Amino acid sequence: MSELNKIALEILNNGKGILAADESTGTMSKRLECVNVSSTPKNRLLFRETLFSSSSMRECIGGVILYDETIKQTSSKKNKIPDLILSSGSYPGIKVDTGAKILAGSPNEKITEGLDGLRERLKEYFDLGAKFTKWRGVYNISENYPSKLSIQSNAHALARYSALVQECNMVPIVEPEVLMDGDHTAKDCYQKTSEVIKKCFDELISHKVDLKGIILKPNMILAGNNSKDKISGEEVAKLTLECLKNSVPSEVPGIAFLSGGQSEIEATENLNLINKINDTGFIMSYSYGRALQQSALKFWSKNIEDIEGTQKVFNHRAKMNTLAAQGKWSKEIESK
Repeated sequence: MSELNKIALEILNNGKGILAADESTGTMSKRLECVNVSSTPKNRLLFRETLFSSSSMRECIGGVILYDETIKQTSSKKNKIPDLILSSGSYPGIKVDTGAKILAGSPNEKITEGLDGLRERLKEYFDLGAKFTKWRGVYNISENYPSKLSIQSNAHALARYSALVQECNMVPIVEPEVLMDGDHTAKDCYQKTSEVIKKCFDELISHKVDLKGIILKPNMILAGNNSKDKISGEEVAKLTLECLKNSVPSEVPGIAFLSGGQSEIEATENLNLINKINDTGFIMSYSYGRALQQSALKFWSKNIEDIEGTQKVFNHRAKMNTLAAQGKWSKEIESK
């Protein structure tokens, strides 16, 4: 298990973070169509390869989460995508859940599926070069949600997934996402996120998962996107750290936040504020998708052959987040 702990630490050490490039074909198609680029396998690969071969991969990105299509593709220079990522000084990872479906017994909530046949799929991904994996559970917040059924069911699935992943000698990212959608307060988010994370660790421990060989990917503590009671970034940082200190066992090597609908700047600024006062003993870094890629995607869409220009935009965003993961970001540095 010390090897898994070593990989987890190498992914997140020195301000490095994770590029979440694991959008499904359907999601990636929507992203490309929004910027008027045709969603073909070639174009999806071109955009991702542009990011994976950028200079910030070595300096800022410790791991890349891939989708099934991408991990099996070959780059324009005839490198397998996992080999391209490894040669850039980063670890290739893979999303292994099959998506959130309606939870039987609570039709307004979701359960993440994908345990059937997972052991065999993990062996295939390991042979393709994956060093870590990701599984995302999602939870709604309202007066009645998340229900105990949702919290228990998703925690159980995350634990079974994690045990199978470690059995296959890979690091599981455990992602319980309490969604930002709604009009709930930050206090509601704090209470529900605490409950969700504590139950996840109860199940992980029951399933004999080595906590030193996982990465936790939680949401920050935020008011809902339709809430009238927004809180400051300083309050986000304080509540997020308090929640995690009270919910996460000390053995966990690192925490990589999801951006969860925040803008690029919000996600960077809040991460920076968290690290300025981080007294938890945990590494606090990032595992961002849109909050790392959105500006680069918009730039790239204007001329998909402008690889260097796109990489420059991506490198800036990655650098800003790596500074934030060390508490060294500022608005002045951002605008330089």
